Amino acid sequence: MDKLDDAIDFRLLNDFQRDFPLCSAPFAELASRLGVAEGVVLRALEGLRRQGKIARVGAIFAPKRIGVSTLAAMAVPAAQLAAIAEVVNRFPEVNHNYEREHHYNLWFVATAGSEGRLQAALGAIEQVAGWPVLKLPLLEEYHIDLGFALDGQGESQGSMRVRSQAFTAPTPLDEFERRLVMALQEGLPLFIRPFSVLASRVGCEEREVLERIRRWCAEGIIKRFGVVVRHHELGYTANAMLVHDIPDASVSAIGERLACESGVNLCYRRPRVLPSWRYNLFCMIHGQARAEVEARIAELRARLQLTDYAHAVLFSLTRFKQRGARYA
Repeated sequence: MDKLDDAIDFRLLNDFQRDFPLCSAPFAELASRLGVAEGVVLRALEGLRRQGKIARVGAIFAPKRIGVSTLAAMAVPAAQLAAIAEVVNRFPEVNHNYEREHHYNLWFVATAGSEGRLQAALGAIEQVAGWPVLKLPLLEEYHIDLGFALDGQGESQGSMRVRSQAFTAPTPLDEFERRLVMALQEGLPLFIRPFSVLASRVGCEEREVLERIRRWCAEGIIKRFGVVVRHHELGYTANAMLVHDIPDASVSAIGERLACESGVNLCYRRPRVLPSWRYNLFCMIHGQARAEVEARIAELRARLQLTDYAHAVLFSLTRFKQRGARYA
């Protein structure tokens, strides 16, 4: 690969995690911005996908806006962990599944179109796996964004923090919207007119697809639309979940402060489940080396005056499954 190819790959990975053109020929627009031919962009994106550096190009839906989800965990004997992880992975509702350093050592995210389907899936997982599931649904969001600034300029471009946001019932989807969500879950096809391809799958006009996606972006139902990178393959191999036990009266204010810190990709409140789980404030910190992440956590806890609160740091060890959520 020559320097031009490397430069194009870098720009695609870094610059277009957001600000993706929602138009009939988006890859031609990207090519115009990069000063290359449309075919160069399409080949580069396909190459990045084959290398595992990107999961897809497309929509990241905001949590609990069109469906329901939960973080869940199990405490599994180490000798059975891989086998039970494989069982959990078979459920289509599970989109992320990691081993983490803790008594609760298997952590997964389950997503479904309705609360009934989600609870049915969790019940089935518990029954098949043979171990109780700790359910930790999202209660308040302070910041959720797995974009990565690869140019060392701090926040990935366009990143936005949010004030604490509690959740109401998800937006019900009509039949057209349900079909569109299904089509979007797989990402944009890497063709010259990708939205036209989606429209043919949904059974509507390209204009309707673009209008609905733009509206969902404006309403915050789609959190961002663009290149979805895979952080591990880009060198962010140190992945830590930092959890704190914060008094309920203070958790929102502290969560908002923590969410404003660079390097904090996710920050949210989840319920305690006593006596098994005492922590209610969660954040994710990614780095290229464990020592780097440990130092960042220590600095954050000291500067934000969190050292008096009980905490735990759960580094990920094994990635058993990682893909986009399935809502429909």
